[in-house]
Amino acid sequence: MGKGKANAHLNPRVINMPQLDYFERKLDSKNRLTIPTEVRDEFENGEMVITQGFGNYLHLYSKQVWDADMESALSGDILDERIADLNVKFRLGKQTTHLDKKQGRITIEQRLLDYAGIDTDIVAVRVGKYWRLMSPDRTRVATE
Repeated sequence: MGKGKANAHLNPRVINMPQLDYFERKLDSKNRLTIPTEVRDEFENGEMVITQGFGNYLHLYSKQVWDADMESALSGDILDERIADLNVKFRLGKQTTHLDKKQGRITIEQRLLDYAGIDTDIVAVRVGKYWRLMSPDRTRVATE
């Protein structure tokens, strides 16, 4: 059996494409961030959730990860103050957005950009199942 036939059932895009863990972009004048093509498949239906991060940066989740992982993590004991604080942290200012399929862009609300100190340059780093979005100035702080 030839090589092509033996592996015909496999998706070569998944096998041969290295995982992108980091990218830098500039926001356009309408606060739109272009998501690299290598990453767009992570956002299956194009829905994303953007929240404040633990520090002065943002978190970008696929809607699937938000629903499956974050919602269950935030639904702990009703009297647990730590869980309550996390709910406030991640739900306050939470933005749901959609990927523009044509250009691969999302719009980030100004209040979230202000929270993270992001002007036009943005650095995105994969953190497990989500992305951390931050100002290039914050990357120096994060690595010190």
